[in-house]
Amino acid sequence: MMDKLTLVIPAKNEAESLPKVLKEIEFLKIKVIVVIPVEDLSTRESIKSFNCKIVQEKNGKGYGCALRTGIEKVDTKFFCIFNADGSFDPIYLKDMYKILCEDNTDFIFCSRYEVNGGSDDDTFLTYIGNKIFTFMCNILFRLKITDVLFTYVMGKSEKYKLLDLKSDDFSFCVELPIKAKFKGFLLSSIPSYERSRIAGVKKVNEFKDGFLILISILRLLIIRK
Repeated sequence: MMDKLTLVIPAKNEAESLPKVLKEIEFLKIKVIVVIPVEDLSTRESIKSFNCKIVQEKNGKGYGCALRTGIEKVDTKFFCIFNADGSFDPIYLKDMYKILCEDNTDFIFCSRYEVNGGSDDDTFLTYIGNKIFTFMCNILFRLKITDVLFTYVMGKSEKYKLLDLKSDDFSFCVELPIKAKFKGFLLSSIPSYERSRIAGVKKVNEFKDGFLILISILRLLIIRK
């Protein structure tokens, strides 16, 4: 039983996929916080029968803002970022939870690029971009993780609150591990397989979000120095 864990699910225009995701994890009896833009009434309506806490993202700035808004509401020892599109397989939750409970690990990252990992959703462009950004982060910040852009992450809530994250967009994915490294927190990873999204379209714009991630890495490098 994972009674010390809360899943944080950012959801925007996911009325078709989110109910299926919540149904899949229902048997786990885990606390769930869903962050929905205030104007997204269809997604809100689609999950009204589920036992989860709905938090409004009032300013609608993006993925990072939604995650920060949701994680701030967590009152359990651990939190886990979980996607609303069905791409994250809940089969890995128990292993991640066990590691956090038994080891000194502070944040554990799922990786599509370790042995036994993989993806049904990765394109050639996202694969190359991820490899470049992961290489940069490992060289510049000594992260020693293999999939820096994959946000299937579980961590200790009290340690997260010390990071003072600022990202409103997809650069959240690099800000979290880099600032955790700055604090001397222990990071680890496990292999995982990314499934295809159930419905809808990707929210990531490879070029726009790639540029924002690059700017974030450079900014964090300056802060470090």
